[in-house]
Amino acid sequence: MLASLWVALGGALGSVGRYWAGVYVARWLGEAFPWGTLFINILGSFIIGFFATLTVADGPMPASANARLFVMAGICGGFTTFSAFSLQTLALARNGHWDWAAGYVALSLLLCLIGVTFGHILADRIG
Repeated sequence: MLASLWVALGGALGSVGRYWAGVYVARWLGEAFPWGTLFINILGSFIIGFFATLTVADGPMPASANARLFVMAGICGGFTTFSAFSLQTLALARNGHWDWAAGYVALSLLLCLIGVTFGHILADRIG
């Protein structure tokens, strides 16, 4: 239960951070291209990679499971789920499963595009 609370708190902070980062970047660079989302995904991927490596049990600054949940699942999860995807892809590649990593990337892109398309079609038919 406590772990869920840490994730929820971090998720709230990450979501608000995502909103404000998106607004700021859109004002700065314009809305013709999704620069805000790109920036958020890159920053979130950097943060989760940095924090995961820094705070792992045998890392330079080990952190508690709750602290890792707060930052990695909570803040990064609320900020962007792309960060988790990036970390998981890196883990597969670092473990020598380049084929699985490539498959995960390809399946994620393809199936998520199919999912968003079907969601759009269904909502379009309802409305």
